[in-house]
Amino acid sequence: MQQKVRFQIEGMTCQACASRIEKVLNKKDFVESAGVNFASEEAQVTFDDSKTSAADIAKIIEKTGYGAKEKTEDTLPQAEAEHHIGWRLWLLLAINIPFLIGMAGMMIGRHDWMIPPVWQFALASVVQLWLAIPFYKSAWASIKGGLANMDVLVTIGTVSIYLYSVYMLFFSPHAAHGMAHVYFEVGVMVIGFVSLGKFLEHRTKKSSLNSLGLLLKLTPTQVNVQRDGEWKQLPIDQVQIGDLIRANHGERIAADGIIESGSGWADESHLTGESNPEEKKAGGKVLAGALMTEGSVVYRATQLGSQTLLGDMMNALSEAQGSKAPIARVADKAAAVFVPAVVGIALLTFIATWLVKGDWTVALMHAVAVLVIACPCALGLATPAAIMVGMGKAVKHGIWFKDAAAMEEAAHVDAVVLDKTGTLTEGRPQVAAVYCVPDSGFDEDALYRIAAAVEQNAAHPLARAIVSAAQARGLDIPAAQNAQTVVGAGITAEVEGAGLVKAGKLDFAELKLPENLSDDVWRIASIVAVSANGKPIGAFALADALKTDTAEAIGRLKKHGIDVYIMSGDNQGTVEYVAKQLGIAHAFGNMSPRDKAAEVQKLKAAGKTVAMVGDGINDAPALAAANVSFAMKGGADVAEHTASATLMQHSVNQLADALLVSQATLKNIKQNLFFAFFYNILGIPLAALGFLNPVIAGAAMAASSVSVLGNALRLKRVKIE
Repeated sequence: MQQKVRFQIEGMTCQACASRIEKVLNKKDFVESAGVNFASEEAQVTFDDSKTSAADIAKIIEKTGYGAKEKTEDTLPQAEAEHHIGWRLWLLLAINIPFLIGMAGMMIGRHDWMIPPVWQFALASVVQLWLAIPFYKSAWASIKGGLANMDVLVTIGTVSIYLYSVYMLFFSPHAAHGMAHVYFEVGVMVIGFVSLGKFLEHRTKKSSLNSLGLLLKLTPTQVNVQRDGEWKQLPIDQVQIGDLIRANHGERIAADGIIESGSGWADESHLTGESNPEEKKAGGKVLAGALMTEGSVVYRATQLGSQTLLGDMMNALSEAQGSKAPIARVADKAAAVFVPAVVGIALLTFIATWLVKGDWTVALMHAVAVLVIACPCALGLATPAAIMVGMGKAVKHGIWFKDAAAMEEAAHVDAVVLDKTGTLTEGRPQVAAVYCVPDSGFDEDALYRIAAAVEQNAAHPLARAIVSAAQARGLDIPAAQNAQTVVGAGITAEVEGAGLVKAGKLDFAELKLPENLSDDVWRIASIVAVSANGKPIGAFALADALKTDTAEAIGRLKKHGIDVYIMSGDNQGTVEYVAKQLGIAHAFGNMSPRDKAAEVQKLKAAGKTVAMVGDGINDAPALAAANVSFAMKGGADVAEHTASATLMQHSVNQLADALLVSQATLKNIKQNLFFAFFYNILGIPLAALGFLNPVIAGAAMAASSVSVLGNALRLKRVKIE
C-alpha cells in the first residue's frame, strides 16, 4: 500500500544537497516519488509500506549525510527558535575586520594599513584550519554522495588561495626578499561573506518566509480552566477535552469548543479570511486562535492541538509549503549539473588565462573568482521561497491549497465553472410556492409531511429547506426507512402511511407541472417534485437569494480575462435567470454530475485551463475533471477530498483571491528564476575575464540568495484586487 511521509531535513547547504537526497531516494524500488524542498528543508516521500518503513527511509537519508526527523499530523509544527549569530560567525567576522581595513587602505593608496604577512597567515590559518571545517565536512559528504554542492566550490577556491599564499610566503624565491604577493585576505573574506550569507538565508527561510510562526502565536500558552469547581490558570498542554475554559475580552480561544455561557464577538479572520467579527453566544461554536474582541464566554473544549481547525490548517500549510511546484524542475535540472560545470569552467579559465597572461598567479585568481561567484543556492530558492510566501498569503485570505502544483496550475486558469446553490447563492433556499396534484389524495400538509420524511435523510440545501418549512408548520414528520440517494436526481425512501416516496427532479418523480401556474416563481425557482408509489403528488418551488458579494466577485474574474460558466442541476430557467442577474454568458441547467464532468472535459479540450468550484457530492466528478478545483469548507467530505484547494468562506470572492494570489506567486517565481540565471550567466564570464576578484565574488554570491529571498518576501505586500 502506498503511504506518504514527511521529514524535516537538517544539514542542507544548497539546492545540490536537496537534489542529492532526491536522487538517492528515487533510485530505491520501493519509493514511488521523493521531493526535497530546499527552502522549507523538508522531504516528502511516497513509498510502498509493505517493503519498507518511514524509519528505514530516515536511515537512508541519514546515510547520505543529513539529519531526518519524521513529521506527523498528530503534533503541531513547532515554533522556531530565535536565530542569533553564533560564536563561530562572530569570531569569523572579527577576523575579517583587519583584512577589510587593509583592503580599504589599498583602495586609497595606503598599503601600510594591511597587517604584516605573518599575521595574515596566522589569522587565515585560524579560519582555514578551524572555522572553515563545516565547509569541508559538507563538501566531503557531498562528494561521497556522488554530487557536488556549493561548499565544494568554496572549499576548492579558498584552500587553493590559502595554499598558494603559504607557498609564496614561506617557500617562493621572493619570500626571502619580502616581495612575496600573498592573498590570505581572499580566503578569509570569502569564508566570512559566504557564512554571513548562509546565516541570513537560514534566518529568512525559518522566520520571514514561513507563516507558521505567526499561526503558532495564535494559541495562548496559559488558559483559565475550571477544575474542581474553581477557575485555575493552567498551561495549554494540561487542558483536556471536556474542560470548561473561559476567554475574556482581548484573549484568544485555546481550543475548538461549544459555548456554555456568556456572549461576545470573536475575530476568526486567521481561519476564514473574513475581517468582520462573528457574534458568539450560548450553543455556538468557537475556534482555536480566535480573538475575543468583545464580551466573555465559557466554552467546553471539543478538539485540542492538531485536531482543531487551526491545527489542521497549520499541518495543511506545512505540507503544502514543503511540496514542489512543477516549474521547480527547471532549477532542479540546472542545479544537478551546475557545480561540476562550474569546476570545469574554472579549470578552463585557469589554463586559458595562464596561456594568455603568462602568469599563473593571475590565472589562479580568475579561476577562484569563477568558483566563488557561482551560486546554485539562488536557483534552488527561486521557486520554493515564492511558494512558501504565496501559500502563507493564501491562508491569510482563507484559502488552503493542498500543494504547490495546485497553486501553480491555478495561476494559469482562464475559465471558471461554478455550481449555483451554495456557491453563487446563499445556499439557504426557502419554500416560495407549493403545488398539489389535484385528486392525488394529498393536501398541502400531507405533501409537506411525507416530503420532509424523505428529505431529512439528505444534506442538500433544498432538502433542509423543506424539512425546516414542515417543522415551522408544527407538523409531525413520519419515519422513513431504506433511504437511498440517486446522485444527480433525488432521494427515495419508504414512508409510513405513504409507501415508496421519491423527491427530486421533475422527471425523477414523473411530474409535469401545468403551464397555467400563475406564480412567476415557478419559472425561476428550484423545483423539488414528489411522488408516492409511482404517482406524482406535488412539488415545491424554492427560491434562493444571491450572496451579497457574488456580483462583485464575477466582475473581478471577468476583469482579469477569466470566462465564467454556471453548471447546475437546477432547471434551465432558474439557471438562466441567475446568470442574467450576474452578467454570465454561459449558463447550463438540468445537468447531472456526469454532464458537468463531460462539459469540463470539453472546455479543457478547447484549450481552456479550468477551475471548478462546488460543495456537494454531485460536484465531485467535475471537481476531479477540472485542471484545478476548489471546495467550500463544510461541504461534502468527498468534495473537499477531491478538490485541489479549500475555500474557508462560501464565497466566489475567495476564489478570485485564490487565482490572483496564484498568479502573483507564479510571476514572482519567474522573476526569481530570471534573476538566478541572469546572475550566473553574467557573473561567471565577468569572473573568468578578471573583472571580479574573489572577495567581490564571495560577497556577490552571498547577496544573490538573499536577493532572491527578498524578492519572494515582496509577495507579502502585493495587493490582490
